[in-house]
Parts: sequence; C-alpha cells; structure tokens
Amino acid sequence: MAASSDRNPPPFPATEEQEAALSEMGEGDSDEGEDIFVNNTTPLAQSQGVSQPEAVSEEPPDLFSEEPASSTAPNLSTAAKSNGVHSDDDNDLFADASVELTSEKPSSSARKEMPTATGPRPATTFTPGTAAMQPKSMEQLEEEESKDNLDVDVAVTNPEKVGDGMTAYMAYKVSTRTSLPMFRNKAFSVRRRFSDFLGLYEKLSVKQSLHGCIIPPPPEKSVVGMTKVKVGKDDPSSAEFVERRRAALERYLQRVVSHPSLLQDPDVREFLEKDELPRAVNTQALSGAGFLKMINKASDAVNKMTIKMNESDTWFEDKFQEVESEEQQLRKLHAVVDSLVNHRKELCGNTAVFAKSMAMLGNSEDNTALSRALSQLAEVEDKMEQLHQEQAASDFFIFAEMLADYIRLLGAVRGCFDQRMRAWQRWQDSQSTLQKKREAEAKLLWANKPDKLQQAKEEITEWETRVTQYERDFDRIGVTVRKEVLRFEKEKAKDFKIQIVKYLEAMLQSQQRLIKFWEAFLPEAKAIA
Repeated sequence: MAASSDRNPPPFPATEEQEAALSEMGEGDSDEGEDIFVNNTTPLAQSQGVSQPEAVSEEPPDLFSEEPASSTAPNLSTAAKSNGVHSDDDNDLFADASVELTSEKPSSSARKEMPTATGPRPATTFTPGTAAMQPKSMEQLEEEESKDNLDVDVAVTNPEKVGDGMTAYMAYKVSTRTSLPMFRNKAFSVRRRFSDFLGLYEKLSVKQSLHGCIIPPPPEKSVVGMTKVKVGKDDPSSAEFVERRRAALERYLQRVVSHPSLLQDPDVREFLEKDELPRAVNTQALSGAGFLKMINKASDAVNKMTIKMNESDTWFEDKFQEVESEEQQLRKLHAVVDSLVNHRKELCGNTAVFAKSMAMLGNSEDNTALSRALSQLAEVEDKMEQLHQEQAASDFFIFAEMLADYIRLLGAVRGCFDQRMRAWQRWQDSQSTLQKKREAEAKLLWANKPDKLQQAKEEITEWETRVTQYERDFDRIGVTVRKEVLRFEKEKAKDFKIQIVKYLEAMLQSQQRLIKFWEAFLPEAKAIA
C-alpha cells in the first residue's frame, strides 16, 4: 500500500488544538501550560501502549530538540512567539501530523509521536518497507510458482450406483498416486459420493477463502440428471450425465491437489486417504444456482459497505475489471459452444435419417451399379453419423466443460477480491472505533473523571491492537490475492492450451477419417454406368 492516505481516518482534532495551545504559550504562564499538556497527553500515551514511554514524557523538549541546530532552537521559538506569527511552524507541524496519520502503518506508536516527529522520520519508517514490498513480493511469487511441482496424481473412476429408488446415490473411486512424504502410502484409493466432494469444498471455503485463496468450485448439482439416474436403468442420457459428472469431479480434485496451500490442508489429506468420512450436510446451497447466489451475495455485501474503498493500488482495480470482463466473454462463448453441440447432435440425427433413406433407395433400385453405389453411400453416411457424435462429445467434454469450469473459477476469483475489500472495511471500522475511544478518553480527561479513565485506557489499548492486526490481515490478504491471481492466470493459460490443442487434434483426426471415407467411396460413384 504505497499510498494509503485514502485508507486512514482523519487526524484527531484534539491533537491540533493541543499543539496550537502549546505553541502559543507565553513565558509567564509556561507552568500552567505544562500542567495542561502533561495532564492531557500522559494518560493518552500510557493508554496507547508501552512501546515508547520515555518519548512521551519528554514530548515538549522533543518539539524543539529535533531542529537542525540545537543551539538555535530557543531563538527560533522565541522569535516565533515574539512576532505572534505561527503560520510556518504550525503548517509544518500539521503537514507532519497529516503525513504521519495517512501513511504510517504502526498505529499506536506512530500516532503517539505525531507532534514530535518530523517529515523524514515517518517516511523512512514506512516507505522502504512498503515500497519494496510490492516489487519484491511479485518476484518472490514468480519464484515460488516456478518451484511448485507437486507430485500428486488423482483420478476419479468407476462410478457405481449404491442403493435403489430415490435413496440411491453414485459412489466414485478416488485413486491417488504420490511420492510426497505427507501421505502414508504411495498409492491408495477410497470411495466417495458426490456430497463428500461438496463437503470438502465447504470446509476449504470456511478456512482458506478468508485468507484470500482461490478455492476451486465443485461441479454443479443437477436434480433432474440425478433423478434420472435413480429411477432410470439403461437410459443413454443417464450414462452421459454420470460420465459428465465423473469428469468434472476429477478436474475439481486435480485443481485442489495442485494448489500448494490447499494440499497442505488436513481435510484434503483426510478426503484422499480416510476410508470413511462423516456424512456431509447442508450442501444444498452449493448447487449451481446456490453457488451464483453465494457469490452475488458476497458482492452485494461489499457494495453496501459504509465506507467506499478508494483503491490506492491500481493493480487490484485493473485485475478486478479484467476478471469481470473475462467472465462475461466466457459466458457468451459458452452459450455459443452449447449451441454448436446441439447443432452437431441435430446433424447427427439428420445424418442417420439420411443414411436410412439412402439405404432404402438402394434396395429398391434395379440398376446394380447404382444400387451398390447408393448402398455404399448409406454406409458412408452411417460412419459420418458416428463422426458427428464424436465431434459433439469433443465439443462438449473438451471445450464446453472447460469454459463452464472457468466461469465458476472466475466467480471464485471475484470472491478473493471481495475478501480483501471486507478486510479493508474491517480495518477502517476498527480505526473509526479507535478514534471514538480516544475522543471519549479526552472528554473524560477534561471532565476530570478518573474513575472511568482506566477503562477507557484499556479499551484504547485493545482497539489499537485490533487496528494493527486488521491492517496486517489486509496486507497479508493483498499479497495472497496477488499470488493467487498470478497462479490462476498461469494455470488458465496452460489449461486452455492443452484443451485447445486436444480439441484441434480431435477435429483434425475426425476430418482425416472423413476424407478417407469419401476417397473410398469415390471409385464406386465413378463406376455407375
């Protein structure tokens, strides 16, 4: 957060009044001024922690001791008081205070020394750590990504129907091969049902998404498809649905185990290794519509924040806009690919009807050569029907499913940005609460109510700790989101390359087979007399 001035609350007004009162005191009433200053600032300094107690007790001398030449400091202060003009000194102090409040990260100690700190000191305290953090962190992230080579191979196979009627469910064999020492064996397998996969996603979301991690979403629920599986027997659509879900579950698990942070999660290792898992409950919200509602609900909560976030890092703003735009384009492309799949299926059915009609025409033809040519043409059309089926399956399983996966993944990426904004909101709320606590303490000091002062000090100390912790959480989530987006973009490019090459190879192979069919039929067509 190189420029965090937009993120900090306004300066404490009482501090400016105390500074003005201190600078305008004359020689004659200096004792009274010192008593007022000590009574106001000493409890505040004590309530803000014990990190620098000596600096607080010596605060009035420090105001002048930090001038460039210590011997000339009394003369400067005397001149300022003699002519009655304090604009230069006051402006400098105010500028220092505003810089301290808006750019200094350590809240308790920095704000405590706000009247005594000069311009260069907060800059050297804050700027090197933050300015160097961003580029260095990105280099570290790229280096970490290059080292991520997790030797884990997961496969979901052998779907099996368990039970009868509406209580039936599908169980899948989850096989794992790995050389990582965190697992007990090198190769093992378990049986898992669909709700177990949803339960794993729910557990990971509760723990990991709060830190800014991208949790790969599982495949959507399908009540219609599963109902056909439960009550149907050998329905082709049911078999297609089961295969579609099996492949989607396999891709989901592969994305989970390829994530360095998620692989370390004990719930993931338990899912892969443990023979029996507790029954997952409350997974109704993880259906396709439920997942979209969950993402939209989180986005609405961010949009309703009491304090709007003025993004100081344009990287996050640009990436978020890219994610939203890409999600819209993927949805449009997915709709076109679905239309293409339906077109190929329709073409497949029409080709089958054409082949049957051509075969019947060949059987009724008296010309032997023509009859043989028509019959062979019907056989070619039958083969073309099979090719159209394979192309439709290729369009769907290779291309359409990948687009559907990444539409859900982009929703998870938006969720990471929302988590960062919620962390920022939590930090700002805590700063606002701390400001109110300090104002309440100041009122107690002026009202001379020592019985309530100790409690006010304890509350200020507690909220200073919270402000520091929430600020660290916000920074940590920001670094995690950068790392996750970088990793997501690399994985996306790799997946798209693999799937597009596979799709083009399948199309090329299909067209080559089609050419061979027509080349074999061409002599028969020329032989018609």
